[in-house]
Amino acid sequence: MNIGIFTASDDIDDLVAQARQVAEDGFDTMWLPQIFGVDALTALAVVVREVPDLKVGTAVIPTYPRHPAMLAAQAKTLSHISGGRLILGIGLSHQVVIEGMYGMSFDKPVRHMREYLEILVPLLANESVDAAGEVLTFRGAFMFESPPTPVLVAALGPAMLNTAGRMADGTSTWMTGPNTIASHVAPTIRAAAEQAGRPEPQVVVSIPVCVTDDPAGARARAGKEFEFYGALPSYRAMMDREGVEGPADIALVGSEEEVVDAIGGFFAAGATMFNGVAYGSPDEQAASRAALIVANGS
Repeated sequence: MNIGIFTASDDIDDLVAQARQVAEDGFDTMWLPQIFGVDALTALAVVVREVPDLKVGTAVIPTYPRHPAMLAAQAKTLSHISGGRLILGIGLSHQVVIEGMYGMSFDKPVRHMREYLEILVPLLANESVDAAGEVLTFRGAFMFESPPTPVLVAALGPAMLNTAGRMADGTSTWMTGPNTIASHVAPTIRAAAEQAGRPEPQVVVSIPVCVTDDPAGARARAGKEFEFYGALPSYRAMMDREGVEGPADIALVGSEEEVVDAIGGFFAAGATMFNGVAYGSPDEQAASRAALIVANGS
């Protein structure tokens, strides 16, 4: 199984230490979110210089605050530094963030993403761009080349999955269960990619994981720690598809064997990579990491 590890820290030395451990544990890819902490691409530029061979990914960088050409410049620089070890995950974020915090319009988000990819993807492939959309424009090219950078779009709804399948390299999901991956996410994005004549897309799944002897307590902690996501419309729609009440029901909780089996269920559903987000007590997080190592060797 292809297993990645989510990490987070605002201390760069700590992040590098985590990356070294990720590599020593045999994982292929380390992922860093872009929320309200350190800038993910800047931090990962340090990581790739300090930890050779480890792939790094962003899950995900919000698109609205950065023009696609500027994000392309950052990503191309990191890809150049790393020798092509970056997977660029991008997403719309959420209306409450873009309008409430940034004061930007969240109007027609699918149009925004389509126009964003029309600029970003060719630039990352070292091509020139001449794009004048309704909301985004760029004409030009960069003066340096870099290894091609795959782009994953945080796509959950049908229109976004179609856009990701036709224009990007896959999708990166969060808080989305195996039944929804199997019945909705994987078939929708793969059909779109096939119709566009593109290679089979990646379906990267990220889920909280807790190996524990107190499943009820661990689910209660997941419900509290990840409660915010259950109220966001895009994730709420996926939980409704899955037929669950909230994040407590999405988290993988139980013994090592139960968690490893559940991870296997995501691959059977169509995932191409599983990213574990270990949570709980320090002992539970260590046990969860051990289970992910076992799954990675399966």
